[in-house]
Formats: sequence, structure tokens, C-alpha cells
Amino acid sequence: MYKTIRISKVGNYRWTICALLFFGTTINYLDRQVLSLLHSDLEKEFGWTNADYGTITAVFQLTYAFFMLIAGRMVDKLGTKKGYAIALVIWSAGAMIHAYAIEIGTVSAKILGVLGITGISVSVSGFIVARLVLGMGESANFPAAIKATAEYFPKKERSLATGIFNSGSNIGAILAPLTVPWLAYHLGWQSAFLIIGSMGFIWLIFWLVYYDKPLSQKRLSAPELEYIIQDTDVIYEEAAPVKVSWLILLSYRQTWAFILGKFFTDGVWWFLLFWLPSYLTAQFALKGTAVTLPLAVLYSMTMVGSISGGWFPIYFINKGYSSYDGRMKAMFIIALIPLVMLPTPLLGHITFWIPVILIGTCASAHQAWSANIFSTVSDMFPKAAIASVIGIGGMAGGIGGALTSYFAGRLFDHYKAAGHISTGYTIVFTICAFSYLFAWCIMKLLVPKSKAVVL
Repeated sequence: MYKTIRISKVGNYRWTICALLFFGTTINYLDRQVLSLLHSDLEKEFGWTNADYGTITAVFQLTYAFFMLIAGRMVDKLGTKKGYAIALVIWSAGAMIHAYAIEIGTVSAKILGVLGITGISVSVSGFIVARLVLGMGESANFPAAIKATAEYFPKKERSLATGIFNSGSNIGAILAPLTVPWLAYHLGWQSAFLIIGSMGFIWLIFWLVYYDKPLSQKRLSAPELEYIIQDTDVIYEEAAPVKVSWLILLSYRQTWAFILGKFFTDGVWWFLLFWLPSYLTAQFALKGTAVTLPLAVLYSMTMVGSISGGWFPIYFINKGYSSYDGRMKAMFIIALIPLVMLPTPLLGHITFWIPVILIGTCASAHQAWSANIFSTVSDMFPKAAIASVIGIGGMAGGIGGALTSYFAGRLFDHYKAAGHISTGYTIVFTICAFSYLFAWCIMKLLVPKSKAVVL
């Protein structure tokens, strides 16, 4: 039961923190999106196959997945402010060194040759190294952001706050096609990586100045602090975080509900993020700046899904549902929406805008799903374990995404060689459409009703 506190007298500094998380997530997605937008140009320049590109993206996703496990623990140990700052420095550096992929690839090829590993081109190995560093740093974005949300928002507002900052991923995906092709055309592809990658260091200044935990935050009013902790039984100690082992966390069904929910759905988003520009080129011959408007429309739709999806559970919570039960009810409805993508391959001959709108609807539903599945962790776990659980589930989602990219690349090469690449996309779209319902059923089976974890 939530305390009755007049929001008009509370204050709004928590939304300043949400804005910081929003811009951090925007930069995060800008950095990872540059490669997908330059895929066609780099493919021509270096002679990549779909399998080469799939391998590069899969390495990023596996790195992201593995280090998300470590990042979650790091954020819980170091604290949100320091953990996020370190991650930002690493991923911004990783984004910028893509510009030197050939030089890096030359060195790595020599090292691999000494180890007896051959068959990987200089360009592919260079981009693999750059994506590895990028994945290491970017892995901490969501563990840190979700932990910050849990620190600054009461439970009923967390999915809305998550939806708002998570919409930064959509803004990043919109800004990328508006800026990256232009930068690459006028300044060269290397400059696109350098300029976009350097933006994170500007954000870092604001983060260090304006973020601190609520009990140490001088800009936070007493009424707003009371509002934030209204449904927290104990005010957490900031100086002595509790260390919870992964084995203990893995013994809870709640952890596995989040892990499997992420594993079966994150691959959809990774696929759309990394393969959508290539799909528009392969199916509709859209190239370069011609891809910009469809992608901008599609990712604008996902921003709406992220924010409205974050608000949706509040409707059920205000009707008396617990935060978890209200969230799961909303997630079931959201899980039905991606089914609209099933007729995509049948309607593309009319105009490419039909697939764009249908795929955009699915992507929008994913962001609504994402805003809520992240918040189920803060519904069920104490603050001391949130980033760690997010890291474990994020690792599972990254593995699911890596498997999707790896097999999608090979599937598309197979059907492209057979002259029916559209069949490959049809198979992947069908899997994507049903993924959310399947994931929801597993989560509901593992945690039928709201049950908080006591560590």
C-alpha cells in the first residue's frame, strides 16, 4: 500500500536524474548504431559477407552479454555514480577506436597468426576488437540506469521512469540515421565514429555534477525524499552496500523469470537494430540517405511505445494490483502486439512503408516490454541486488541477441545464394512475432503472483 503524499508539494528533482539517464542511453545507442548504418559502405570497401557482419555483431553482443554480468556486480559494488562514469569512458573510447579498425586489425592479425589462427581478414578482426571494447563499456548502461531509477523513484513510478530513459535508445536510433550517413559522406566513415563517440565525454561532465544518491543529494527536498522512499521498508545504507552472491540470486525463481524473459525477447531488438538497414536495402533497394526517413519513422514509433508502455502498468496499480501483478497484466497485452508483424513479407510488394509500420509496431511493443521487464526486478528484489540481477538477465539477453545475429547472418546468406533472401527474413520475422508471448508464459509460470525476495 502506498502512502498518500501530495505530489504537487513533492518536487521534481528525480526527473532531472531521469533526464540524465535518458541522454546517457541516447548516446549509448548512437554509438552502437553507427556500424549498422555504415554496413553497406564497409561491406563494399572491405568485401564483407553477411556472415562476416553477423560475426562482428555477434562478438559485440557476446561481449556485451558477458560483461553485463560483471557490470551489474561492479555497479552494486562501486555505486551508481562511479560505476556509470567508468563505463561511459570505456564505451566512448571503444566507439572512437572503430576509426582505427584497420590499424588495430593489422596488429591483431599478427597476434592471431602467431597463435596459429588464420582466415580472419584484417578489417573484420579490427572491427571485432573495437566492438569488444564498446560492448565492455555499454554493458553497464542498463544495470546502472535501472539501479538509479530504483534509488530515485517509488515502485509505482519506476516503469514510467524506465520507459522515459529507455526511449533514449529510440532517440539514438533516430539521430543515428540523420547524422551518421551525412558525416560519413562529407568527412569519411572514420570521422563518423570519432565524432559520435566523443559525445559521451560531454555527458559525463553533467553526470558527475548532478548525480548523487538521494540521501547525499543536496538538491533533493525533504518531501521528495520521503516520496521516493514511501514504499521502502528500510532506508538503504549508501556507504556499505550488501554483497549478494550470484549463486544465491540464481536460486530464486524470480531471477530465472527475468533471465528467460530477456533471453527470449532481446534478440528481437538486436535483430531490428543491426539488420533493419540491411533489410531495407536487400528487399527494397533503399540505400544511404534513402534509408534515413523510414528508420526515423520506425524509431519514432518505438519512443511512443517506450513511454506509453512505462505508463501502462500504473493503470492497473491504481486499480489495486501490486506493482508486479499490474506489470505482468500490462506485459501480457504488450506481448500480443508483435503478432502484427506476421503479414510483413506478404504486403511489402505494395509499398515498403507497410513493412516499416508493422516492424515499427513490433519494435514499439519491444520497448514497452523492455520498460516493464526491467522494472520487475526492482519490484521483486532489494536495491542491494538490483544491478546484479539486471546484469545476469542482461547477459542472457545478450546471448540471445548474439545467437540471433549469428544464425540470421548465415540464414540470409543461404537464402540469398538460393535467390530467395525474402524467405530468410520471413522465418526470422515469424520467430520475432511469437517471442514475447512465449517469454510471458515462462515468466508467469515461474512467478505466478507477486513475491518479493528477502535476502
